[in-house]
Parts: sequence; C-alpha cells; structure tokens
Amino acid sequence: MDVYCEFSLAAGRRLTGVPAHHPCARVHGHTFRVRLTVSGPVDPRTGFVIDFADVQRAFDPVFEALDHRFLNEVPGLENPTSEHLAVWIWDRLKGPLGALSAVEITETGASGVVYRG
Repeated sequence: MDVYCEFSLAAGRRLTGVPAHHPCARVHGHTFRVRLTVSGPVDPRTGFVIDFADVQRAFDPVFEALDHRFLNEVPGLENPTSEHLAVWIWDRLKGPLGALSAVEITETGASGVVYRG
C-alpha cells in the first residue's frame, strides 16, 4: 500500500543550467509542494504502513534546510531544478524512511516531477 504526506515550502532560486535569456536564469521563487510516498504492508498491530507523525519528524530537518532559503546556497543544490531538489530530498530521507518510494515536487499547479530513486 502507498501512503503519502504533503508539505509546502517557500524558497528562492536561480537556475544555472539554462541560457542567460531564459526566465528561470533570473532569481525567482516558488511555493513548492513536496509529496513523500512510503510503500509497504499494513502492520496488523498498528493498522499503519507508517505513522504520519514519523514522516513529519523525518521531514522536519529537510524543511528547515530548505524553507525560506535561497536554494542555490544549499550545498548540493547549486543548480536547484525541481529534478535536483527531488533527488536531494530523497538522499536525505531514504535512510530515515527506508520504505520511501517516491518524492514528488510540484513547483506550479500544473508542473512537477516524481523521483523514485
């Protein structure tokens, strides 16, 4: 079964891998939606795949590192595309959330990425 938790974080960025005339080469910001999906069997004792509070606790340090930050200044996010952001989050959560199966980043209401490791 898949369960998910969604979080929002606001951050600024400038994409460094695009031509200078590209709009995303300029400093801009997003309110990103982050969806973490955890997959596994339902524990017969708890009735959970994972306690949502455990997902929240695992995400807290990631949120602190990213929310209201200029992402280009976060080590490992020098070119902070949504794709790179998803991988960056995955790398920090795969240990604490061993059953993590997807990180989804939505940067606008109509566009985003899904990373499955």
